[in-house]
Amino acid sequence: MTAATVPANASVHPLEPLTDDEFRAAARALRDAGHLAGRRIICSTSLHEPDHAALANGKSPEREAAVTLIDRSTGEVFEAIVAVTRDTVVSWVHVPGVQPGMTMTELDEATDTIKCNPEFQAALAKRGLTDMSLVAVDCWPNGNFGFVEDSTRRLTRALVWVRRGMHDNAYARPVEGVIAVVDLNLMEVVRVEDHGLVPLPDGNANYAAALVPNQRADIKPLEIHQPEGPSFEVEGHLIRWQKWQIRFGFTHREGLILHNVGYADGGRLRGILHRASLSEMVVPYGDPGPTHNRKNAFDAGEYGLGMCTNSLELGCDCLGEIRYFDGILAAPDGEPYTIKNAVCLHEEDYGILWKHVDRDTGSEVRRSRRLVLSSIATVGNYEYGFFWYFYQDGAIEYEIKLTGILSVGAIAPGETRKYGTIVSPGVYAPIHQHFFSVRLDFNLDDGGNSIYEVNTEAEPISDENPFGNAFFAKSTLLARESQAKRRVNQETARYWRIVNQTSLNRMGQPVSYKLMPMENCLPMNLPGSSLIQRAGFTTNHLWVTPYDRREMHAAGQYPNQHTGGAGLPEWTAADRSIENTDVVVWYTLGHNHVPRPEDWPVMPTYYAGFKLLPVGFFDSNPALDVPPSMAAHGENRQHE
Repeated sequence: MTAATVPANASVHPLEPLTDDEFRAAARALRDAGHLAGRRIICSTSLHEPDHAALANGKSPEREAAVTLIDRSTGEVFEAIVAVTRDTVVSWVHVPGVQPGMTMTELDEATDTIKCNPEFQAALAKRGLTDMSLVAVDCWPNGNFGFVEDSTRRLTRALVWVRRGMHDNAYARPVEGVIAVVDLNLMEVVRVEDHGLVPLPDGNANYAAALVPNQRADIKPLEIHQPEGPSFEVEGHLIRWQKWQIRFGFTHREGLILHNVGYADGGRLRGILHRASLSEMVVPYGDPGPTHNRKNAFDAGEYGLGMCTNSLELGCDCLGEIRYFDGILAAPDGEPYTIKNAVCLHEEDYGILWKHVDRDTGSEVRRSRRLVLSSIATVGNYEYGFFWYFYQDGAIEYEIKLTGILSVGAIAPGETRKYGTIVSPGVYAPIHQHFFSVRLDFNLDDGGNSIYEVNTEAEPISDENPFGNAFFAKSTLLARESQAKRRVNQETARYWRIVNQTSLNRMGQPVSYKLMPMENCLPMNLPGSSLIQRAGFTTNHLWVTPYDRREMHAAGQYPNQHTGGAGLPEWTAADRSIENTDVVVWYTLGHNHVPRPEDWPVMPTYYAGFKLLPVGFFDSNPALDVPPSMAAHGENRQHE
């Protein structure tokens, strides 16, 4: 139940997240070198991870921090690498023409600035709203839609809601048409847009337990108890569970990340992944109206999923025998702060692992359990749960759980809206989409990997196929980046295999894992739109690149107010070889959200994700050695 920490006397692994002292050392070195003078602030600090070669040479690389700063007086952005063990700035680079993600401090300052602005107060007074303590402001990214200010100022666009009382759900009463634009460097309101009066909704949309009457009384306790404790072992941020070994980390931008994922087989630990993370996500809205038409939030690159991570609660967010891990980040002044219980680790029952009933020998059945490593982030109105599942049969699953509150607008009585759903009287939820790009840095059996696309095809009727029943799986090598820009195809049950041609199983087949898509979609934004220009990664479900430690985020390093074209579209234009090399697979998964009244006032969870399944990686079922389960209390309870 306690948060795990690295023992003080332990030798720090080069991929362990930065400690409090290391965060302070990075800020101290920058301050001593004069790089934190004036109005410069730190936007993010994370471990500067060693590249593959440095990790493989057997020596322990120097611990370094990667820091991004902005000078609020000039708008200039800088990147620094700091050797935290020597308090030394190793490199200092000016990066022109970019905007880092927004900090929580900036967003808090912007909220206060807006509420004190006379023009904003006047716009609300026109609607009979004068108590600023009941006004809620959500600062959205400004984006880039081709206006001069989009590329010359550091901006946020604030949408507005109002509560009836301090404990009400503010999202129930959107102040439609009022938008405050704030320059974050100057911390001044650039303008207040007022697109006309729309009546405030009157309905009650509270969801807190204390405000929901007639709660169900027929739910009996469901307890998960492991009397001997969980089966996993933890050392710092290294996890050993069954045959799995996983190292994980936590960053300002990505939140939870994985390192060095391997599975013990035949007396050796076999590599599967160097690194895995959610590299970027974007949520485009489909309403062309003035309140909603610029809502394209890049929640990783414009905010930071680590910065938005929740402190998890036992029995609510996590259930069972739990091990928590804190997340440590840096404030704009460089001082570290801790997100308690940012990451949750536990194991859970997952039904039948395998079973067969033989008429002569009887029944054999094994129960499945999985290891769960998870975190949850709140980005404005939405919650996103990020769950990595590890199974006893060598499978890996990534699941995103979408819940929280719809981003809504107000609508006049009797009016309808083409671009969404009325979810409550006077409350309208625009249609929108959620896209997530997961970066998978593969390392199957520590060798060069290649990518094959597999489509199932029907065999034409012939003398060999007279009944028309024959079909087969056809594999096609994707040898270059241009060939690996692919989309899901349900008609052919398409999936992709990551293959190590030099490592063979006992049948002489090259070992592989397959990426198995689940629900997915494509963006509905038109070519040339701001969304497609800035989030080009959404136009394909699969991208593959050769490993380059500088290529970490699908929309580029600085998507905030970027004009577009960065990231995967830019990198893959080189059309590099991806055959038998150190490859990175990027998978984009999308959820098309047509809101329902049942999504209001708080959404039941939606699920999106994919699976990585071994294909010939093992010589047979790797979970054959799982022993039968012991009978548990209540299993033999008869129906009365």
